[in-house]
Amino acid sequence: MKFMIMLFERPTDWTAAPSEVREDALAEHAAFTRYLRDAGIPYSGEAVAPASQARSLRRTEDGLVLQEGPFAAAEHNLGGFYVIDVKDMDQAVEVARRCPTGVGTEIRPIWASAD
Repeated sequence: MKFMIMLFERPTDWTAAPSEVREDALAEHAAFTRYLRDAGIPYSGEAVAPASQARSLRRTEDGLVLQEGPFAAAEHNLGGFYVIDVKDMDQAVEVARRCPTGVGTEIRPIWASAD
């Protein structure tokens, strides 16, 4: 079963963060992906650009309207994600506990396609 692990953080300008802070964060994610590989857990993942660079489409009576910013304004931003393939939610939670995160992590099942 596939699950998305979404990593939330405070609004952070990683380009302005001190290099040692960025390097430490990258090292934590490198250790996590080593854990996934060593455990034989298929995965993919990416960091995402800041919410200030997001664009949203909202459905209105006139159709889809483009707006600047994330779909939902929030105190914390989505900083990145991993998609993992494990046996069930319990295992997904255990994997997510090892994943570095800023302020919180959300774990959601991904619906299987009906091929």
